[in-house]
Amino acid sequence: MKVWVLGSGSSGNAVLVECGETRVLVDCGFGTRTIAGRLRSIGIAPASIEACIVTHEHADHVKGAAAAARKWGWSLFASIGTVDVWEDLRRVRCTRVSVGESVILSNVTMTTYAVPHDAQSPIGVRLTSTTTGASAVVCTDLGHASVSARALCRDADILVLESNHDEGMLRAGPYPPSVQARIASRVGHLSNRAAAELARESVNRNLAHVVLAHISEHCNDHGLAHRAMRDALRRTRFTGTTSVALQHSVVGPFLPKSARAEHERQYSLAL
Repeated sequence: MKVWVLGSGSSGNAVLVECGETRVLVDCGFGTRTIAGRLRSIGIAPASIEACIVTHEHADHVKGAAAAARKWGWSLFASIGTVDVWEDLRRVRCTRVSVGESVILSNVTMTTYAVPHDAQSPIGVRLTSTTTGASAVVCTDLGHASVSARALCRDADILVLESNHDEGMLRAGPYPPSVQARIASRVGHLSNRAAAELARESVNRNLAHVVLAHISEHCNDHGLAHRAMRDALRRTRFTGTTSVALQHSVVGPFLPKSARAEHERQYSLAL
């Protein structure tokens, strides 16, 4: 398993998960030209993507999904509510999935979890390798660590987790009070503090990477986000790495711990 964050933030989001020859994209919040450039920068042809799952209908997560599916033949998946409110998804062959449903792809099982965000039926996604059991979790755009969000983040090998804003910077930032209230609400976005608490609860022996995503351009700082996460995880048994996703460039690859990777390598050789 390999995970690449192709870009994350309010201007677009996309996470690539590779398991053997299977490639799955979580969200496509960029136009086709941008997503093609990001993929080719890591040596991946856009047409090699098997599927894309859209977490919710906000443009920074869904903008390019339908056009990319038409252009490169991707299979598209989204929650029933997301398809109902995003017309472009209804114009292509987008498979509606129920929240909590699992979908089996070539070498990956994709499972959806409800997350609390101000969208129609938003989801987080777990992608699990059918050969090694390693799992990558993408959990962004949530206002608080609900029971379902905690279940999503539990037992991940690679955790891509929102760390959107610093609470002090949000209060002192450029947004009007109504927008500040929305971001800080229980259906808004996770603060650095809340993200650190959720990650600390999610530590397990296989957790190799925590990647901080959807960082606010105006109400956060990469150093503050990284420090809050690092300090929280220092008091746990976590022995992996913490990294920060970027808006305008690719970050990765992130791999499971060596025992998982060796199992996958041996399986590939056996084939």
